[in-house]
Amino acid sequence: MTSSPALGVSGLTVRYGDTTAVDSLDLSIPAGQTVALLGPNGAGKSTVVNAVLGLVPTAAGTVEVLGGRPRDAVRAGAVGAMLQHGGLPSEARVGEVLDLVRRSFPAPWPLEDLVATAGIEGLLARPVEALSGGQRQRVLLAVALAGAPPLLLLDEPTSAMDVEGRRSFWTTMRGLAARGHTIVFATHHLDEADAVADRVVVIADGRLVADGSAAQIKTGTAARTISFTAADDDPLDVLPGVTALDRRGDTVTLTTGDPETTLRALLVEGRRLPDLEVRGASLEDAVLSLTRPIGADR
Repeated sequence: MTSSPALGVSGLTVRYGDTTAVDSLDLSIPAGQTVALLGPNGAGKSTVVNAVLGLVPTAAGTVEVLGGRPRDAVRAGAVGAMLQHGGLPSEARVGEVLDLVRRSFPAPWPLEDLVATAGIEGLLARPVEALSGGQRQRVLLAVALAGAPPLLLLDEPTSAMDVEGRRSFWTTMRGLAARGHTIVFATHHLDEADAVADRVVVIADGRLVADGSAAQIKTGTAARTISFTAADDDPLDVLPGVTALDRRGDTVTLTTGDPETTLRALLVEGRRLPDLEVRGASLEDAVLSLTRPIGADR
């Protein structure tokens, strides 16, 4: 017998007035996967997360969390969430906040392990107002984990963190995934998605436009980049196959849909190409290619 997915979305449509933020979205996420939701601002990523949490009304479709209604899963502590605009109560200490939240669940995450997992050792006695941006995100993670949820939803979770904080945060996420937690996160840091996610879901204009591993998403993009050192006055953007040109100092990077034809054109008349490098598409290249025809932000 096949068990229910951790998250099942079928025909999900969400509208804000005359604007369709999510348009007939289908998505099934098995338990234990780490899934990145990618796309430009206004693509509908945050709306999907809010719909899964039961925070926005849906115009059509269904959402099932662990085989049941989202609100039931949230009330049972089966879903933890870090939202973009999440906050902490003022005039309280971190330990007081965690104690209040943990009391809301029938089987809360043991405090000592919760503190270690979220990486907030030494912060329990600290006033919420005295937290740095990265520390605040770590405390919000502890709040999200307080009910020991099998499903964790993260919306831009590392937005206030420095490089070291981001690295530490994703080490924590890998540990949670190894424990069997399902993790769904929306991010603009595509390097995080490439390094961490088992699966990448790309959303554009409220629709799912790509779904697969990061490697599959990159392989499905025909564009390649060719970089080398060249003089500023070289008219390289007119070469066959070239769709974009980027100059940084004396280094030129060409994006091309036909690298063989572009290289042949570059080599005509004995042109030298010092520091030549040809690369396949990065995840950023692939997502930009998939989402370029996007309308106005929502």
